[in-house]
Amino acid sequence: MRKNKVFVGLSGGVDSSVAALLLQKQGYNVTGVFMRCLNLDGCAEKDAEDARRVASHLGIPFYVFDFEEEYKKRVVEYMIEGYKNGSTPNPDVMCNKEIKFDLFLREALKMGANFIATGHYVKLSTNNESNTNKRIKKFSIRKFVNSKKIWYSLMSARDSAKDQSYFLWTLTQNQLKHCLFPIGDYLKPKVREIARKAGLPTADKKDSQGICFLGSITLEDFLKEYIPQKPGNIVNTEGKILGTHNGIYYYTIGQRHGLDLREKNKKLRVTNSPKTKPHYITAKDLKTNTITVAEGDENPTLYRKELILTNVHFINPKTETKLSTLNFQLLTRIRYRQPLVLATLHKLSTLNFQLIFESPQKAIASGQSAVFYSKQGELLGGGIIL
Repeated sequence: MRKNKVFVGLSGGVDSSVAALLLQKQGYNVTGVFMRCLNLDGCAEKDAEDARRVASHLGIPFYVFDFEEEYKKRVVEYMIEGYKNGSTPNPDVMCNKEIKFDLFLREALKMGANFIATGHYVKLSTNNESNTNKRIKKFSIRKFVNSKKIWYSLMSARDSAKDQSYFLWTLTQNQLKHCLFPIGDYLKPKVREIARKAGLPTADKKDSQGICFLGSITLEDFLKEYIPQKPGNIVNTEGKILGTHNGIYYYTIGQRHGLDLREKNKKLRVTNSPKTKPHYITAKDLKTNTITVAEGDENPTLYRKELILTNVHFINPKTETKLSTLNFQLLTRIRYRQPLVLATLHKLSTLNFQLIFESPQKAIASGQSAVFYSKQGELLGGGIIL
């Protein structure tokens, strides 16, 4: 039993609750942990209580790990600095990298755990066909070429609508060997069905939306606390002034909502007008404090066929070696839930790569992640868009 001790990150939602339940049924020595991070609207208190109720229902030990200060430094400050530089950072990727699979993992191991588990929709696999570690075989093994060294890989979840592999591209072999992802082979309706049958108090709780620490607070209102408003012009691709904005930092490439544009001296919210085509942000110029918008979904200024990536990381070092020496074709996505598209990866330097798409992609935003996959659904790695 000592070798099967797992700390489960209980978020107070149904997915992590079922993850703990499944591991308990499989004979693991389960401990529930709620990670207290920054929360601005108070909803974290309800989540913590729901997590505690789940642990009580399952009859497992329960802890609260206070990561608020670390979360502020590693996630929130990263996010604010990104917006100050005019990019659109992804706090979920950074939270997984810095909090869940770094601080949480290290604290769990320090307290005697062998593994950590979360409610992420993703599958774990290994190349070791004769592996006696039964934990991997329970979660859909992908068979690789025989090797003396065990390599861990992440695969897309069975439920493509819920797959969260996009947010996990920074994980390493040293982290994955201590990870479990129990619900990766389940569809969401089945997860809720399991929760209901087990009487879990979170069975019918709604999924959280948006940036977790903001809760009901809008991103713009949050950023205004750190980045002063600085009104400027919104122009079309010909340079004609269409309206004004409150601050260039509050907007992102591809955004179409919340744009106050004027036409024929009348203020109108273009996105809500049936008489006009939608307008999308296609460029931001920090020097002139100007936002450029393009009219219509097919406007060519919205599309790019290539981009540059920095801080590129590959989950499997063998994949990195292969991709570092060749111009390699793979599948990629530049935003969560976007359909996978074919692209070619070219190495420019140790950390920087050029990604060229087979067809132009819409609304590529700097600061976001471009994530790579094999045709078999293996998560290969990713990088930050410059």
